[in-house]
Amino acid sequence: MKKKIIVCDAILDEGVKLLREADDIELIEAAKLPKDELLTKLDNVDVAITRSSTDVDEKFLSHAKKLKALIRAGVGVDNVDINTASKLGVIVMNVPTANTIAAVELTMAHLLCAARSFTNACAHLKQERKWEREKWYGVELMGKTLGVIGFGNIGSRVAIRAKAFGMNILAYDPYVPASKITDLDMKVSSSLDEILVQSDFITIHTPKTKETTAMIGLEELQKMKDGIRLINCARGGLYTEEALCEGLKSGKIAWLGIDVFDKEPATNNPLLDFENVSVTAHLGANTLESQRNIAIQACEQALSATRGISYPNALNLPIKTEDLPPFVAPYIELVSKMAFLAVQMDKTQIKSIKLEAEGDIAQYTKSMLTFAVVGALGRILGEKINYVNAEFVAQEKGIELSSEVLPNSGYNNKLSVKIITNNSNISISGTIFNDNEQRIVGINGFKTDFKPKGKMIIFKNKDIPGVIAKITSLLASKNINIADFRLGRDGFGFALAVVLVDTYIKKEIIEELNKLEVCVFVEYVEL
Repeated sequence: MKKKIIVCDAILDEGVKLLREADDIELIEAAKLPKDELLTKLDNVDVAITRSSTDVDEKFLSHAKKLKALIRAGVGVDNVDINTASKLGVIVMNVPTANTIAAVELTMAHLLCAARSFTNACAHLKQERKWEREKWYGVELMGKTLGVIGFGNIGSRVAIRAKAFGMNILAYDPYVPASKITDLDMKVSSSLDEILVQSDFITIHTPKTKETTAMIGLEELQKMKDGIRLINCARGGLYTEEALCEGLKSGKIAWLGIDVFDKEPATNNPLLDFENVSVTAHLGANTLESQRNIAIQACEQALSATRGISYPNALNLPIKTEDLPPFVAPYIELVSKMAFLAVQMDKTQIKSIKLEAEGDIAQYTKSMLTFAVVGALGRILGEKINYVNAEFVAQEKGIELSSEVLPNSGYNNKLSVKIITNNSNISISGTIFNDNEQRIVGINGFKTDFKPKGKMIIFKNKDIPGVIAKITSLLASKNINIADFRLGRDGFGFALAVVLVDTYIKKEIIEELNKLEVCVFVEYVEL
């Protein structure tokens, strides 16, 4: 019996042709069907190809009961319920590199427009038929500083092209080796603030994660030069739209070039009302070459998945916990949380990740290391990291991976994640108590005991009287309620407090805690 592939949204025919010509495939072309009718075609389908106009939600997946794999023909998977797909054993894949050059070149178009107001000058002559050269003085890219936030596939290529225009490149990406930037004769920024303060133009190219969402708001905007020119052809929400509107009103922002918005389609977005804004309707991937690459790669992936050959660019991995001994499954989530906690304590570049295991759980060390890698890099890469590509991504970033089995230290089973960064060594240990209760039992040599859940302040201090009073007094003055307070000592004159709080802790409060004379280290983390 032939396997069934359904194409739910329109892709170029060069890709679909590969499916039509496959002798072992039954192709269902449903791109032109209304979405309600599309659902009726999902019975007995093995693989589906979608774009952004089809929501792969619980309703979709409930109709596709035989679905084994889903290919999102593009980069973003905002329209795919990956968690539900994983629970149902559906492998979700995307096509992450097919539109790289298209996105790079659109960014350059906005960059040039930001310098020369090209869209307005064009409209002024064509629509108003006015020849007013004096109205359209711009600035030159030559000699200006371009701040590049995110130096991955797209950001690095934008930087190379901008450098060819004579721009000075200042790049900020704490998760890539500095040599990747300096080898291109570009300057490494030590902090986001350095980018904000020194740049004449800023372009952002990060994934959209919890950390990067709203990473540039009103506070960050105030640190920028007057007359800053901003570009966003990456993901909506990396700049807050409130800050962009305020900056455009005040004149702080001389020009904004933007291709992506918080909510799309953005036909009523207030940013469209400003004269000094060039906008495009999420056209980053809209070139013939890009669409051809996307269509061909998506259909090739669909064929490979249908035939069970491989699952390229898989964003998840069906984890059948029922096939594991009952005691193992809770450690999967725990070890990811431990790694995620560690990288929040030090956000600089990761150099190595090591997993140490004690007890029967040590039989699953290799698998647990993979979950630790995903936990550590997920904060940085978002949907780009998964259980299939974790080892390869780590290798690409120069991160050394290792594991070790240790003799029992008093727990039936225990895992320790040890992460070395540019700045520090971090060690988090955890175990599972009765009733599958997750516990963190060690941080950097300090014994502790707390659930890995919620908002917390981790505070290392000199072990002297009055420290708890100082911490609680400062938090009380800020109207911060403490839910729990755990304290550990190392026997060498230092203590570590884990303070669970009810509300988000602003950066200013962390800075005040850091100024306390007894403080050695303080960080705010969320799990």
